[in-house]
Amino acid sequence: MKPFTIKSEELLYKISQYAKKAGRVATRPVLLLYFVWKSPITPTQEKRMILLALAYLVLPIDLIPFGRFGLWGWADEAFSVWTIYKKVSHNITPAIEWEVEKLLEDWFPGTWYEILPE
Repeated sequence: MKPFTIKSEELLYKISQYAKKAGRVATRPVLLLYFVWKSPITPTQEKRMILLALAYLVLPIDLIPFGRFGLWGWADEAFSVWTIYKKVSHNITPAIEWEVEKLLEDWFPGTWYEILPE
């Protein structure tokens, strides 16, 4: 059986599609996970956890679909990202934070905060 592989460019593209829907604030922890996943100093086991959380976020497979359950449909994705983020946040370096902020500025120019519509 061929092992599952994903290219970092493909994953980043999927994250960019998620970012268009989620906004800058919700995208920041996702990008932090992405860059920790790419980091050569991150242990393999932590990279696997990150990849699983990011794949669950960007792939169309969903245990609790948003279309059927409304905001509860995003709760499972948010929980998976938050849980893994807490486990691997010790790997976030100033260089990773800089990369994330640079990319967020490219994707959301001039937006440091968001006002959500009522």
